[in-house]
Amino acid sequence: MSGLLAGKRLLVTGVITDASIAFSVAKLAQENGAQVVLTGYGRLSLVERIAKRLPEPAPVIELDVTDPAHLAGLADRVREHVDGLDGVVHSIGFAPQSCLGGGFLDAPWEDVATALHVSTFSYKSLAMAALPLMSPGGAVVGLTFDATKAWPVYDWMGVAKAGLESASRYLAMHLGKQGIRSNLVAAGPLRTIAAKSIPGFDEFEGAWAERAPLGWSLTDQEPAARACLALLSDWFPATTGEIVHVDGGYHAIGS
Repeated sequence: MSGLLAGKRLLVTGVITDASIAFSVAKLAQENGAQVVLTGYGRLSLVERIAKRLPEPAPVIELDVTDPAHLAGLADRVREHVDGLDGVVHSIGFAPQSCLGGGFLDAPWEDVATALHVSTFSYKSLAMAALPLMSPGGAVVGLTFDATKAWPVYDWMGVAKAGLESASRYLAMHLGKQGIRSNLVAAGPLRTIAAKSIPGFDEFEGAWAERAPLGWSLTDQEPAARACLALLSDWFPATTGEIVHVDGGYHAIGS
């Protein structure tokens, strides 16, 4: 099969519903010639059902990125389906409700620690768990939400994303010696399951529609997914530590 990712083997995390960015990444990756393995946690049967909606049903591996045993066994589990990896997509984030919706000043450390572990530290953890399967030319791509500003209601998840952006740069520095790239895609707001869990998220919607020079669709995950595919492909061989904004140009326009 020909395509941008012909022959590539990808591990894609974070597929929960077919409205998730990760699902769009997996779908487009298959359509462009890649083999895809998915991970899921918690509602694994749901992920398995969603996987059957892809052009080619994809195997699903259980992965809790905060569980050292799951991480230690990831490479062996992946080898049951593919003989190596050319790319890894990190689409994982979680924060307890106390960390969102205006609770920044009151959120307890235990909840903040959970948010940072799942949403930030897991980027490095996932990359290191997959590293034995990767070779020079491989890529790790994660998803962020522009952390250069403080956003209403985003609170500690914004801090976690800022940490993710920094972690990607450090990963780029350390894995560059092995020829592996680390980049992020900063998508504009999308009506995903993750977004719906943030109280007051609808505050973002009007601003993007009004100010993004190219306009912005809250329900179209494909532009962000396409950016992920481009960064996973061989067309960015010398790009690492970068953040590609896919937000209709909103980030470039002053208020």
